[in-house]
Amino acid sequence: MYYLGYDLGSSSIKVALVETTTGKSVGVVTYPEREMEIIATHQGWAEQDPDLWWDYLCEATSRLLRESNVSPESIQGIGISYQMHGLVLVDTEGKPLRPSIIWCDSRAVGIGNQAYEDLGEEFCAAHFLNAPGNFTASKLKWVADHEPELYSRVHKFMLPGDYIAYKLSGQFQTTISGLSEGIFWDFKNETLADSLMKYYGIDSKMVPEIVPTIGLQSKLSATGAKSVGLVEGTPIFYRAGDQPNNALSLNVLNPGEVAATGGTSGVVYAVTDQLSVKECSKVNNFAHVNYTPENNHIGKLLCINGSGILYRWMKDNLDVDSYEQMNQLAGSVPIGCDGLSILPFGNGAERMLENVNLGTHIEGLHLNTHTKAHLCRAALEGIAFSFVYGMELMQNDGVNLSMIKAGDDNLFRSQIFSETIATQMDVEIKIFHTTGAIGAARACRLVDGDTTSFSILIEENDYKMTYLPKDDKEAFKSAYTLWKKRLEQKIKQE
Repeated sequence: MYYLGYDLGSSSIKVALVETTTGKSVGVVTYPEREMEIIATHQGWAEQDPDLWWDYLCEATSRLLRESNVSPESIQGIGISYQMHGLVLVDTEGKPLRPSIIWCDSRAVGIGNQAYEDLGEEFCAAHFLNAPGNFTASKLKWVADHEPELYSRVHKFMLPGDYIAYKLSGQFQTTISGLSEGIFWDFKNETLADSLMKYYGIDSKMVPEIVPTIGLQSKLSATGAKSVGLVEGTPIFYRAGDQPNNALSLNVLNPGEVAATGGTSGVVYAVTDQLSVKECSKVNNFAHVNYTPENNHIGKLLCINGSGILYRWMKDNLDVDSYEQMNQLAGSVPIGCDGLSILPFGNGAERMLENVNLGTHIEGLHLNTHTKAHLCRAALEGIAFSFVYGMELMQNDGVNLSMIKAGDDNLFRSQIFSETIATQMDVEIKIFHTTGAIGAARACRLVDGDTTSFSILIEENDYKMTYLPKDDKEAFKSAYTLWKKRLEQKIKQE
């Protein structure tokens, strides 16, 4: 018997099958092979067609079942992970009224900023744990203001994962975790964010039925089952945004645990049980997958735009053949790179730097001393230090950091990068081999509340290695202190 997991990204759909008893992955399909189109008719806009997601999901499911030689009758449950902060609007028949406004669309920034100012920083922090920002609620207000005729026909608003679940089941549903990522949830009152919705003029009738993030949400309808090639009545047990789901995939469920990713951009996702926030304008706070009013597990999400993109730029512009060669060159240089520092923030405005678009800076370069090996190490250290800087914000925001877990992809393959973070934060970094689709499939096991066996399965199937803090902590501390000083000097100049 098997569980099936979907991971709806902005570039592709991933579908995975895992065995129900062992948790082992038996197959993963990514579709389409080329990245999905993002529609950008204006600068700063980003939209996608929800029905295209559905078409690709159906094709990916068919391929996975065929390639794995698994019968639809053996699928015991479905889990869904999805790109966060998107907005899907449907009419009474469930048909999308417009393309989805997805996570990287920035058209509603001004709307969110004005709401933050009018409602007040303290009020937003106490009730939403966030500034309204460019999140789903602000995007919905944009539609109301700029497309009033279309807005008048909206029956329900949904997040991308809600829409996929609707197509499978025919049920309009969402979760507290999903509502919180859109700033539709009031943590203080444990209700819908009526104050923000009233301020924006959003009718609460547009909110789908609220179901548990983990639990029996719905079952496949005859239409949905036929479209994906599964069996009518197959239960949907789970759905969550991609970052909370990534944390779940890495077995990050308890306060003090942190999930990290180091791709083109970097993400740090820490779990805490504290509802008080000090850095809500820099760090996002959402209901984690195991959040309940009695169990205040909050996921603090920090995004670093300028991370892996810098290392890729280095590879493309230095005389090197591969990341492996760059890592070897970096290993020939001492900690601190003989005074060379790189600030990696060259991929747009950084929320953790109060939305400053700082750019990338090379500081302390001496032409008679430094080589491309120094540049390689300074890049790795600079990106690692940006993670450390963000984690310090999280600690100031109530996170008691005890463990970092990461996938074995991109930057975390680098020993220098990982050991720099481990040493500076004085924690272990455990590396796992998994994907969001596999995590979503395995989450179906949690429907009975057994987190112990779930954790054991991840350790047995996915664990690869651990990075430990190094002994020469003073060298790392000195390098970070210099890097941080240079960063703060640049911020003051902006």
